[in-house]
Amino acid sequence: MIVNRDPNARGPYTAFAEVAAAYERGRPGYPEEAVRWLAGDEPHDVVDLGAGTGKLTRTLVALGHRVTAIEPLPEMLDLLPEAAPGAAAILGNAEVIPLPDDFADVVTSAQAFHWFDHTLALPEIARILRRGGRLGLIWNTRDEREPWVKRLSELIGSEGTSAMDVDEPLDESGLFGPVERAKYHIEQVLDRETLLELVLSRSYCAKLPPAERKPILEAVGRLYDEVAGDDQVRLPYITECFRVAKKGAT
Repeated sequence: MIVNRDPNARGPYTAFAEVAAAYERGRPGYPEEAVRWLAGDEPHDVVDLGAGTGKLTRTLVALGHRVTAIEPLPEMLDLLPEAAPGAAAILGNAEVIPLPDDFADVVTSAQAFHWFDHTLALPEIARILRRGGRLGLIWNTRDEREPWVKRLSELIGSEGTSAMDVDEPLDESGLFGPVERAKYHIEQVLDRETLLELVLSRSYCAKLPPAERKPILEAVGRLYDEVAGDDQVRLPYITECFRVAKKGAT
């Protein structure tokens, strides 16, 4: 594990710093088949941007990839070594990636691409990608077809991806080819405490002062008490995946 610390490498996502431990305990991981689709079956040099506590990083490492994780918040990065031993971890951001040209075969970003300044980040991603390289993006979004999940979203806000999140910035950059898409499904089993930590880790709740979080968490707790069976709930997700090749690849 290589850790580089730069105290200036922070940005608008700093609300997550206070809830890093809740993020690690409450957020789901990503299905292995989705990660294979993004990064490939053969070992590659992969840069995981906005790696957080290593939710995607750990699966990339487990699949045999050589992974460099880039994360702007030291509070998040501190939790990554235990989750993804063997990955190199660097404090930094997507807008100024602290890596040389032609460094990676694949760049990934899980649940973070929408936070990037795309006008700066996409040229940087293209710069560190080798010829033939690709960018893979992934989000877990709650499946609101489940009635109790829809009620949860009414309390904490819906989530999902759109053309504004993916297609528009990629097209406007002119640096990447057509977007390919894939969807997978996972289910997260949560007890009451872990569901509350999941909610606390969402940006909507994380950025609020503690006094304003309290009624939201209390409402979620009441929902849990109403719908839980055997002291747990099953939270379904749709895992949305996108990949694009760097233009000029042969």
